[in-house]
Amino acid sequence: MTTPPEAIITQDARKVLRELGLTEYETRAYLALIERGVLTASQVSDSSGVPYSKVYETLTSLEHKGWIETEQGRPSRYYPKAPSEALATAKLQLDERVRSWEKTILGELQPFYEKREIREKPDIWILRGEFSAIAKLKDMLDNTKNELMIAAPTLPRAYADAIMPILKRLQSNSVKIFLMMSKHATELSVSELEGLAEVRVRDQMFGGGVIADGKEAMLLLGEKPTLVIWSNHIGLVQFAKDYFQHLWNSSTKSRQEKR
Repeated sequence: MTTPPEAIITQDARKVLRELGLTEYETRAYLALIERGVLTASQVSDSSGVPYSKVYETLTSLEHKGWIETEQGRPSRYYPKAPSEALATAKLQLDERVRSWEKTILGELQPFYEKREIREKPDIWILRGEFSAIAKLKDMLDNTKNELMIAAPTLPRAYADAIMPILKRLQSNSVKIFLMMSKHATELSVSELEGLAEVRVRDQMFGGGVIADGKEAMLLLGEKPTLVIWSNHIGLVQFAKDYFQHLWNSSTKSRQEKR
């Protein structure tokens, strides 16, 4: 007796298929096709446990989403696309949806938000999770017009990858960028950023932060960082800027700037 695909595929893989937009029936049908090969609708139903009354609807949806192909005949037969090909199709579809979301959010909701000049928003936010922190950081950098101050004991790769393209654009727009890092940061991290900013290093740094145009600040506490705080409170931002300037004045120029 052949082991059913449900017993072979891990729960993590099944979860990913669901996150990619496949229903439970679609997941079962696709896994059955991967396991058994080319099948008729009746065979898919028998192999996957998808009710026969739902199998044609399920297979049609899978084909529309780019996971299977149909071989016309009497009866028609169905075969799975390579998972890598199906993933590429799903990514293109998702990219198209994101572009549609951006058009609505940035073209309609953001101008409405700015026009209303909402003042009830909190002055201090605690950002939970790396994704939230990086999203807020990118938003800060995207809106920087004149001056950007960055203090980072190290710059985690996820943060570096997110901000490097924006730093390049800011530099091309003549934004002044000041970057202060720990001497213990890798040489690669410093060298990557020296061409984009005025860089200085220190023996010790406890936490870090980003200050944009003297109007908003993000404080990154902990090594990973584990706690991220954002604020546009004028007093807190000014304190952060003054403290950055104090540390900057007692920091050492990077080797490139010494040349």
